[in-house]
Amino acid sequence: MALDPTKHADWEIAQEAESRMKTVYQLAEELGLEKEELLPHGHYVAKVDFAKVTQRLAGKPDGKYIDVTAITPTPLGEGKSTSSMGLVQGLGKRGKNVTAAIRQPSGGPTMNIKGSAAGGGLSQCIPLTPFSLGLTGDINAIMNAHNLAMVALTARMQHEFNYDDETLAKKNLKRLNIDPNNVEMGWIIDFCAQSLRNIIIGIGGKMDGFMMPSKFGIAVSSEIMAILAVANDLKDMRERMGKIVVAYNKNGDPVTTADLEVDGAMTAWMVEALNPNLLQTLEGQPVFVHAGPFANIAIGQSSIIADKVGLKLGDYHVTESGFGADIGFEKFWNLKCRFSGLKPNAAVVVATIRALKCHGGAPIPVPGRPMPEEYNGENVGWVEKGCENLAHHIKNVKRAGINPVVCINAFYTDTDNEIQAVRRIAEAAGARVALSRHWEHGGEGALEFADAVIDACNESNDFKFLYDIDTPLRRRIEMIAEEVYGADGVEYSPEALSKAQRIEEDAALSKLGTCMVKTHLSLSDNPMMKGVPKGWKLFVRDILTYGGAGFVVPVAGAISLMPGTASDPAYRRVDVDVETGKVTGLF
Repeated sequence: MALDPTKHADWEIAQEAESRMKTVYQLAEELGLEKEELLPHGHYVAKVDFAKVTQRLAGKPDGKYIDVTAITPTPLGEGKSTSSMGLVQGLGKRGKNVTAAIRQPSGGPTMNIKGSAAGGGLSQCIPLTPFSLGLTGDINAIMNAHNLAMVALTARMQHEFNYDDETLAKKNLKRLNIDPNNVEMGWIIDFCAQSLRNIIIGIGGKMDGFMMPSKFGIAVSSEIMAILAVANDLKDMRERMGKIVVAYNKNGDPVTTADLEVDGAMTAWMVEALNPNLLQTLEGQPVFVHAGPFANIAIGQSSIIADKVGLKLGDYHVTESGFGADIGFEKFWNLKCRFSGLKPNAAVVVATIRALKCHGGAPIPVPGRPMPEEYNGENVGWVEKGCENLAHHIKNVKRAGINPVVCINAFYTDTDNEIQAVRRIAEAAGARVALSRHWEHGGEGALEFADAVIDACNESNDFKFLYDIDTPLRRRIEMIAEEVYGADGVEYSPEALSKAQRIEEDAALSKLGTCMVKTHLSLSDNPMMKGVPKGWKLFVRDILTYGGAGFVVPVAGAISLMPGTASDPAYRRVDVDVETGKVTGLF
């Protein structure tokens, strides 16, 4: 029998469940995978040869496609991964052939304050330790491929600085005239390391490299992670890899990985990473874990490849988009679905009473500190006020033409009056509503949730993109800011305005998608503005070009591509039992 989540930590529940989990061979057999399509990494984790699977099942109809998003979360998260696992378990209890796709966690939040995103309580993805600590090496491959591009760039800059044209020609190199003050890329590491945000490299003599400012971002913000999320196959990935803009020359023209002749080697690092990873829920349903970009600083989606495999193998496939419907779902809607050609059948908006209270006036929780006392008692007024945020996200999903299902991700501390208030307001906003107690009861607690999603999938919808790809960049940003976030308009820094104008004048760049970078803690670009902020304008301070991923990246507010580690990070509680070798303290 599973452990009681009100009395045991998530890692304890996961370890107990792992003693009873299926082997990957049993999972593969139940999924209908053939022997050569399974690439085991031990007995409980495997990669799946997506090319063989999708080729063999090309004529098989896709299953129902369900996206899981949320309201604007608290700093502690909103339980999307937990709810995704709960939905999969609930559908399994209803006898449905169901698969899921979630993102691989980054070492940054795993060792910081957010945790590994495996879910929680009795709705988790297992085995927890490999899931949380590197899995099959995809993020490591991304770091190597990305940093190889920076090695190629900095080596070329050093050689061009030290050698004349004749010497370069003898070395079979042409002068790229890279502008050291206009380098787009930096280095990456998979931790939250604020001290690496701004660095100086090349200190020393001329044999120690070209001296210049540089930077680090977290690994999941890498354009190569975005490429892994949006690539349809190896050929697509290889083409995208050569379009990555590393820097600009002194005439303002882009210098790409293809110009540096490093794109082929970068792709070589990524071949195995292109295959999705197969794990399972606590109740034994298959879960594909693939790609891991954050939604506030990247595209925020698991991979298109994982979704395409899941849709061929399952009658229902659940995929998760990061953070709230203003950023994660918006990118699923206008980027991922555009790149994949897939049309969702339903979308889930996860809401907790805790977050609704936060948006309704309760003190904002601080990660690493105890939950404020105000959250322990019933306060229907706060919940009702906070439902303005929920209604805004319901409207966003409906604007995409998709049938919304609100999942009340319930905890044992929630009261009936608070739950009824959410149900009443969400139904009035035009959504199906389901109370789900998957955290406490697993699939048995998610039956109402599963039934609501099945009903939504059985209805036709009118899915449509927010903007046409020919829409000018600044108009797209305005549409996202005004129609999705609720802003009164957009303001630009001089640098961002200049870049926007240049992109709009470039025939190729103007056709790229738009991937917004914005705080996940507010509909606005200010994380302290809760609920549905009024009377504000989105401030775009920079615009990056991700030519390989296929989108431009407007950066709003003060958000950084390298998060910081807090004063009480999770790594202080992670350890290893030296008798068994089991890792303890992960969450």
